[in-house]
Amino acid sequence: MSSQPKILLTRAEINKAVARLAAEVRRDYRGKQPLCIGVLKGSFVFMADFIRQLELPVEVDFVRLSSYGAGKQTSGNITVVQGLKTKIKGRDVLVLEDIVDTGLTVSFLLDYLRKKVPASLRLCALTDKPSRRQVPVTIDYLGFTVPDKFIVGYGIDWNEKFRYLPDICFID
Repeated sequence: MSSQPKILLTRAEINKAVARLAAEVRRDYRGKQPLCIGVLKGSFVFMADFIRQLELPVEVDFVRLSSYGAGKQTSGNITVVQGLKTKIKGRDVLVLEDIVDTGLTVSFLLDYLRKKVPASLRLCALTDKPSRRQVPVTIDYLGFTVPDKFIVGYGIDWNEKFRYLPDICFID
C-alpha cells in the first residue's frame, strides 16, 4: 500500500459542500433546535465546520462506535464505545457522519437512536461509498459520493494517521 495520500477532494470543494449541506439543514430545521450527534472520531472536523455554517441554535453530543480496529476492513461487529449523554426522546436529531461505507455502522447507530424515540431522525454524511454497501442506508443530506478507494484526511483516519490533512485524500 502506498503511504503517500493523493487528493480526491480539495479543501475548497469540501468547504463548498459543507456550506451547501448547512443551508439545506438550516432550511429544513428552521424554527427548531436540533440535537447534532457526531460519530467519533472521524466526524469531528466536519461537524465543527458544519455547525459554524449552520447558523441555528443546536445542541451537540457524540457517540463513539467501533467496528474497524487497526485494519482497513470493518469487522462487522459494532459496539458502542461511548454512548450519548443527552436524552433524545421527542427531540429532532441530526446524525453527522464522515463516511457511509458498508452501512453496517450507521445502520446500527440509527437503530440504536430510534429505540430512544426521537421526534425526528436524519442522517447528514459528508461522504458516501455506495459501492461497498452491505445494508441499505438512507442519507438525508449528502456531501459527496466517493469511489471505492480508502479515504483519509479532514478528520478521517487510517489507523489514527492522516486526520490532519485538510483535503480528502485516498491511499492506494
